[in-house]
Amino acid sequence: MGPVAVALGIVLGISGAGAGGVTAAHAAPDEVPGAPPRTGAAPGPAAPRPVCTAEDPRAAELSGLVAEGPPGAGPVRYRAIVDGGGTGEVLTLDPVTCAVTEIRDTGVRVTDVEDLGATPDGTLWLADIGDNRGDRGTVRLVELPVSGPARAHDLVYPDGPRDAEAILLADDGTPLIVAKTTGAAGVYRPAGPLDGGAAPVTLDRVGEVVLPYSATSGGPLGATGTRTVTGGAVGPPGADGGRVAALRTYTDAWVFPLRPPPDGRVSADALVEALRAAPLPVPLPDEAQGEAVALDGRGTLHSGSEARGLSPAGVRAVPGVATAATAAAAPVVAQPAEVPRTGSFPPWLPAVAGAGVLGVLLLAGIGAMVLHGRRRS
Repeated sequence: MGPVAVALGIVLGISGAGAGGVTAAHAAPDEVPGAPPRTGAAPGPAAPRPVCTAEDPRAAELSGLVAEGPPGAGPVRYRAIVDGGGTGEVLTLDPVTCAVTEIRDTGVRVTDVEDLGATPDGTLWLADIGDNRGDRGTVRLVELPVSGPARAHDLVYPDGPRDAEAILLADDGTPLIVAKTTGAAGVYRPAGPLDGGAAPVTLDRVGEVVLPYSATSGGPLGATGTRTVTGGAVGPPGADGGRVAALRTYTDAWVFPLRPPPDGRVSADALVEALRAAPLPVPLPDEAQGEAVALDGRGTLHSGSEARGLSPAGVRAVPGVATAATAAAAPVVAQPAEVPRTGSFPPWLPAVAGAGVLGVLLLAGIGAMVLHGRRRS
């Protein structure tokens, strides 16, 4: 698979494993000659609305989020993980109050779990990929099925240790890991199947994501945090507005429309391809430390923040994100020229008609003169 890039209407870097650097600029399509002027871009997403505040201290460091529910509907529960530490626990949160209703321990030793994803069969994937000091020889994904024991999958980067906080999951469980790097963030996928074996699976660097600076306020790092990828999510099958993927920073989410094959299953290749396109920006202002993101069956984006200072952890929602992202990606279709109403004439017709009548009269006059001359001779 070729390199990955985020097309944001800016100059961006594109590079694949072993490839030289390339730059490209993306701009709005040219207007179609003769077409009416554009009436404006597709409507953007709504402002985030509060859903609930996590008062329970066990959910204070909310870092990864999954919104579980039926197709076309909102969540019936949140699944969540908290940042840092050696816990391999998954919290179940009430989708109205954020109260912790259940805790499931994976029983797997972890170092720094940073994100949580799910596949359509309900399997949860814990991303033990945090590496603040850059000294981990391997990172780990923990596969937690609906029932039965968890399995650990160890992974090794091809270009040395790095910190990461975001995964995007294909429907078969193949992950894309996006590094937590300001600027060009590497995108990695396993070079082979994840079978839970003792030997770590090598990751391939399949490209990089380059996000722009944002004017959205919030986060702990100022302008730098607006470009730092802190979480990822893939929308479920049957979602209103179509399936999309999202990457978030401390201040914004960037939503990419997916184009799955006819069977509707999203592959790792489809995710890589989606990251080439221009995403929809979704501002998530004034979150103290926004790291969690999820997508539900209504096409709503759910955003979670850790507690920081006097700001508690909590969840907010932005409705209609999948629909807005799909509409924004739709090609602009030229409108046909206006057809004159019955009984009316275009403004240029009298002039053309007048010129035609005058021409006919002149020709008739010349013909009469010639005929008269012949008769006299």
